[in-house]
Amino acid sequence: MRDTPSSAAPRVLRVAVPTPLRRLFDYRATAAPPGGWQPGLRVRVPFGRRQVVGVVVACRDDGELPLGKLKPVAECLDETPLPADWLWLCHFTARYYQHPLGDTLHQALPVLLRQGRPLAGRVREQWQLTASGRAVDAERLKRAPRQAELLAMLAQHPHGLATPAVLAQGFTRDQLKALVAKGLVACRETPRTAATGPAADRLLGEPALPLNREQAAALAALHEGLDAFHPCLLHGVTGSGKTEVYLQLIEAVVARGRQALVLVPEIGLTPQTLARFRHRFRVPIVALHSGLTDHERLDAWEAAASGRASIVIGTRSAIFTPLARPGVIIVDEEHDGSFKQQEGLRYHARDLAVARAHRHAVPLLLGSATPSLESLHRARCGDYRHLRLTRRATRHAPARLELVDLRGRPRQGGLIPPTLTAIRETLTAGHQVLVFINRRGFAPTLACHACGWLAECDHCDARLTLHRQPPLLACHHCDRRRPLPDACPACGSADLRPLGSGTERTEETLAALFPEVPVHRIDRDSTRRRDALERVLAEVRRGEPCLLVGTQMLAKGHHLPHVTLVVVVNADAGLYASDFRALEHSAQLLEQVAGRAGRASHPGRVLVQTLHGDDAHLRLLAGEGYDALATQLLEERRAAALPPFRFLALLRLESPREAAASELGQRAAESLRTWLAERTLAVDCLGPVPAPMERRQGRYHLQLMLGSAKRSRLHEATAWLAAWLEATPEARRVRWSLDIDPQTLA
Repeated sequence: MRDTPSSAAPRVLRVAVPTPLRRLFDYRATAAPPGGWQPGLRVRVPFGRRQVVGVVVACRDDGELPLGKLKPVAECLDETPLPADWLWLCHFTARYYQHPLGDTLHQALPVLLRQGRPLAGRVREQWQLTASGRAVDAERLKRAPRQAELLAMLAQHPHGLATPAVLAQGFTRDQLKALVAKGLVACRETPRTAATGPAADRLLGEPALPLNREQAAALAALHEGLDAFHPCLLHGVTGSGKTEVYLQLIEAVVARGRQALVLVPEIGLTPQTLARFRHRFRVPIVALHSGLTDHERLDAWEAAASGRASIVIGTRSAIFTPLARPGVIIVDEEHDGSFKQQEGLRYHARDLAVARAHRHAVPLLLGSATPSLESLHRARCGDYRHLRLTRRATRHAPARLELVDLRGRPRQGGLIPPTLTAIRETLTAGHQVLVFINRRGFAPTLACHACGWLAECDHCDARLTLHRQPPLLACHHCDRRRPLPDACPACGSADLRPLGSGTERTEETLAALFPEVPVHRIDRDSTRRRDALERVLAEVRRGEPCLLVGTQMLAKGHHLPHVTLVVVVNADAGLYASDFRALEHSAQLLEQVAGRAGRASHPGRVLVQTLHGDDAHLRLLAGEGYDALATQLLEERRAAALPPFRFLALLRLESPREAAASELGQRAAESLRTWLAERTLAVDCLGPVPAPMERRQGRYHLQLMLGSAKRSRLHEATAWLAAWLEATPEARRVRWSLDIDPQTLA
């Protein structure tokens, strides 16, 4: 096949369509769009019995099949190609994560563009008087009194009024159109996101905060690399003012006419981040996250691609937002697991941010109080510049973890008497308390006290969680629900008891023990309604004594200035898990939730309840902090040849038939080992073995792990394995996926 010379019209278009097949499809070129056929144009093409929206990847003279056997392109949807930086990122993502290009492009597009809508954001209609309208004689509209009233209202708004504002006053579109026909009113359409804002001297809506010595040194180091790829890890304790460093760096970038992309880990953090940025800057700022409507997402995407939006803030998928003039990429809480997509296209937004910043030659800033071991290792090796913030913006040092032994002590809602005493003292002093328990529901399960029966899910290797609001048993893995039994299904006993504590049970206990203060529960169940989280946090920030009971939704990024006591109900979940990253993630979560205490004028205290107070790792974390534990974990990873000293990939297999997944896994492992031996590639192949939760959602899950000290060798092996699976008929009856750089074995 030959690429078409620029002077000749192509006859064959290679198109990426949304399909799990790792290949492109040839179509016959039809009438060319105004700019001619180019890679990056969206087209509607026949695919099987339906039509799909694909993206042109290459233009050719000829294809694999004779021209007469190729189906023609049904329609070209664009006059100009999709943004070049976005196309490059999608190609890179598909290659690196061993994912079909067509599906990668499809997932990276806003929903409306996937459906074939035009690449254009919505516009806002602005109605204002013309010169004739300003000079019109009132007698001219004597027979149309409502039009006269509308004209008078518009005269009071010389800069115009948007359509919703006009209609809200009881006027109609027909009245507006009648005035337009008479030449008295004009309609001006403007994008919903205005053009880039004021000059540098009027860039700020409020003044920047003064920086301490460490913040100023970090900002000065960042300013040194504004015109080049300059990766930095901003490693600052919670409350040390990392966000203020972000804001002042963005100020310098936007003043130069460039754009900033800021990634945050949780949708719950987006509103407060957005509010702070909008108070600081007088430039267009857009947000991208799953809480937007399809139209809102397309508006923001187009505003960023056109360059009208100076600042883009979003969650994981916002890494695929095109930028007309990229100036900096910032990843806040870079360690957070939510930056890794766990289904379908299994990309990591932080790692794509590194690749994208390198491509655009712009600075990259990764911020965290508890950096991932990968980023910390690269900073210590000199690949990233390591910027430290060791002091809080307030005068109080971060609170240390105090280990509280649970063994042999009675519990109420998971809390023991010394902890309840500390809670009472804090509330009496007029402060707030955060109780962290990373389990939704009333109790982890329901048990029969007579025979030991446990409520278990029929479709997963997991126990059903007991909920009281509403009363039911629910599986948090497959979302199946079951009514509460009247008696034990095994022995008929009516003595059924909840085992353990969840957020609902702890909330109920605290409400009974402290009836004089409000108790706010914050978890996925209590914040399903739109803006529910923001309403609760707004009430909490008023500063009156209260109790907050929540999951990890509360642990990340929230500024709760009146919380002086944090209680961790049980710190043992990650200590002895099968996943080698579990201890790292558990330590990060403990440090993050501890960072909510003592962020303002009063010092904080953190009580960590545990059954394993003598555990060496937990004692190191409590005694010397996260940095000391991270150093030890890195040494353990080096000795065990685990990331970041080795690169991993997982082949995940799942099937409703255990034998089908097992047989395919065995064949894949044998074939891969034979291929590796023939080429003497230094790649290890371990497994297949059952996943930590073997049966989930009625399907059996197995894993095959590949590891290598060289990333290139690992990718060579995974590319061969993907091709082998696509060519193997048995693989069509088993769902399989490749996970490059897996963040969890679950």
